[in-house]
Amino acid sequence: MEFRHILLDVAPNNVATITLNRPDSLNALSAAMLEELGAAVESLPGSGARCLLLTGAGRGFSSGADLAGSGGLPDDVGAALEAHYNPLVEALFALPMPVVAAVNGAAAGAGASLALCADIVVAARSAYFLQAFVNIGLIPDAGATWLLPRLAGRARAMEMMLLGERISAEQALDWGMIARVVDDQDLPSETAALAARLAAGPTVAYGLIRRLARDSARLPLTEALAAERVAQRDAGRTEDFKAAVLAFLQKRQPRFDGR
Repeated sequence: MEFRHILLDVAPNNVATITLNRPDSLNALSAAMLEELGAAVESLPGSGARCLLLTGAGRGFSSGADLAGSGGLPDDVGAALEAHYNPLVEALFALPMPVVAAVNGAAAGAGASLALCADIVVAARSAYFLQAFVNIGLIPDAGATWLLPRLAGRARAMEMMLLGERISAEQALDWGMIARVVDDQDLPSETAALAARLAAGPTVAYGLIRRLARDSARLPLTEALAAERVAQRDAGRTEDFKAAVLAFLQKRQPRFDGR
């Protein structure tokens, strides 16, 4: 697929970078961009990528849905969720590799949801998160009502969703929504180094960890323990595990090949 609204690059170090690339609109999420994002994410398992780095071009990560280019008010606002947003969120969570988000500037609406789908979210100090749906009479979407209570707790999630006010990067860190805050000029290098580290790690184990973490919210303890047992069996059969044990016995750093 030819991309016009995003950039996709898979580097020799096995880091795939997807850049939202509509900087003139603060990377507003149009239907065309969402279609490209979905295609790009679904292509990653067969691309050789072992980590995804997601970021935005220009002054912001994403301002959310492209209301200006939507062509008027639709009769069914939720149809876009079913067609584009929900499949994209599902595809991101289903990836068998870690996802890092580098949040520069605004991450608003569905743009914030998209960033918070990542396993490790690193924000520039000037970045902020906003769920402003209530200000136009809508509900937070693209997974926000599922993500925010799990990340920030119910009280803070409700405050964010009901008041529709900006949450600074530092506040998001304090609330547990994101992992790190770095100086603006350090965001590209910090996230590139983090993604490279993950891409050089035990990919199968990372994928299993992602799945277990995603499923933990719905599983009772006994089923979660059983899922861990199966996942550990699968991880223990990988070449990565064998190579790491040998490296440990030989007192050297392991090298993982993602198998």
